Amino acid sequence: MSSIFTKIINGEIPSYKIAEDVHFYAFLDSNPNAKGHTLVVPKKEVNKLFDLDEVTYASLMKFTYKVAKALEKSIPCKRIGMTVVGLEVPHAHVHLIPINKISDINFVKKITMEPLEFIALSKKISTNF
Repeated sequence: MSSIFTKIINGEIPSYKIAEDVHFYAFLDSNPNAKGHTLVVPKKEVNKLFDLDEVTYASLMKFTYKVAKALEKSIPCKRIGMTVVGLEVPHAHVHLIPINKISDINFVKKITMEPLEFIALSKKISTNF
């Protein structure tokens, strides 16, 4: 059975896409910790980050870097935090979260955004990609 991320990549579930290439897909988290919280995933469905082969892992980090740079240009923040938790969806993924303080990366605290905010933000970040 496909993960929710595979369904997003395949267009079966809508997303606020930031960027994509042949191997990777980046989109806004629909339940974000902060404005601009983005998920970067390989299109190949692999459960754990460290189950990726070394070439795919390195390529994922290179793509993630480019997404983080686009976030920095789009969201006023002190840093782009990066974390890999991997428990919530069995599909390797990286969280990129614009942060100003350590509590901004707390996965218990979430923010609320309206659909039009997601659309405008995804277009802004995508333009900076």
